[in-house]
Amino acid sequence: MKKFKYLKISKTKKLRYIDNYYNNNLYIIFLPGFMSDIEGIKPQTLKRFALKKKLGFLALEYFGHGKSSGDFTKGNISIWTKNTKFLIKKIVKKNNFILVGSSMGAWISINQFKYFKKQIKGFLGIGSAPEFLTRLMWNKFPKKIRNEIVKKGISTIEAGQYKYPISYQLIKDGRKNKVLSKKISSKIKITMVHGSKDEVVPVVFSRKVLSIFKKAKKKLVIINNGDHSLSNPKFLKRIIRELDRIIIDVI
Repeated sequence: MKKFKYLKISKTKKLRYIDNYYNNNLYIIFLPGFMSDIEGIKPQTLKRFALKKKLGFLALEYFGHGKSSGDFTKGNISIWTKNTKFLIKKIVKKNNFILVGSSMGAWISINQFKYFKKQIKGFLGIGSAPEFLTRLMWNKFPKKIRNEIVKKGISTIEAGQYKYPISYQLIKDGRKNKVLSKKISSKIKITMVHGSKDEVVPVVFSRKVLSIFKKAKKKLVIINNGDHSLSNPKFLKRIIRELDRIIIDVI
């Protein structure tokens, strides 16, 4: 089912992805979160759904993520945005598509509107976290951590069971990728799905994403007792149902 593939982005670097190729069909593009890969249940569930619907599908691992090339600490929002743009151009080509962005993937999704505005026919966010590097990390770090990042260029942050190496260049690049003050005029269907018990990203971030899109058909779905990842079968069923509603509006 997984059938991972690789695409070279330079002589020495390659990105890992999974896809379901169709020449003239609508695509679903899944963009994972910070330090996530495409081996989890979410991309695999979405791929099965795309196959069932006879739709194209693409999910990728950014530079420094999963089995893609590169050191994670040298990656940033600009690089991961370019990785996504590159794979869309190579795999999806001129086909129309719906973006599904999980956490940081929603931020990367918003960045794709400047490249593919005419091809993007829908957008679904899952625990969307645009500008999290500044708003949820840097601004809330103790002074000691901020000083360490500035002086050493990096610090390892512990959040629950996770450890995140946060580099100063990543923080600075995040500031260059502000999206929450943007105004995007696409007349498409946009649905933000967020867990009511998301312990990582507050629901207000999904509301902020919806506010960017002035002419879209907008919907906020708050999943009762849902966590940040929304990866259990019950939550995934709801995500698929919302995605299906967007597809019906497009086809």
